Amino acid sequence: MSADPNTKPANPATPVAGTLAVVVGPSGAGKDTLMNLAARHFAGRPDVHFVRRVITRDGDAGNEDHRSVSDADFDAMEHAGAFAVSWDAHGLKYGIPADVFDELARGHLVIANGSRSALHHFQAAFPRLKVINITASREVLAERLMARGRESREDVLKRLERSTLTLQGSYDVADIDNSGTLEEAERAIISVLKALIGK
Repeated sequence: MSADPNTKPANPATPVAGTLAVVVGPSGAGKDTLMNLAARHFAGRPDVHFVRRVITRDGDAGNEDHRSVSDADFDAMEHAGAFAVSWDAHGLKYGIPADVFDELARGHLVIANGSRSALHHFQAAFPRLKVINITASREVLAERLMARGRESREDVLKRLERSTLTLQGSYDVADIDNSGTLEEAERAIISVLKALIGK
């Protein structure tokens, strides 16, 4: 393990030839939807892999196919080195399985659902990292968040006031604005991913 308890370095005996693309963005930007569309587009490609995250939440919660585990099981997995990257957010624990290093060693493209607050962990773990930042205008984000019905208008506006739509840090970033049509954003993320595999 490295000095950072949330990262697991690649095996130095195994060159990391592939790229890890981590998709991030604020709530309401449509990150999960775009990742699902991209996964459907690249289905059947043996050199493109979408990570199934390990999360301490119910398996039916959210719009993401993930492996649901208890806090105790997550901690045990983390202690055993089962994660390439792990982090906490919004009262939940998230982990990227360490077997992504096997796919990267084969020169493949791996796409993971990440978090802006955890990007420094990803940068420490993956020598070849591409950040795909899904954004939308504050007006669009507010409309989408209020449409979910989970928060009041006041709570949504307060959340947006506290948040920033720009990334802090030095990363290789592709920004995708999902304020317009979903088809436009879908084409954009597929184009970015195709460029990373050269096809």
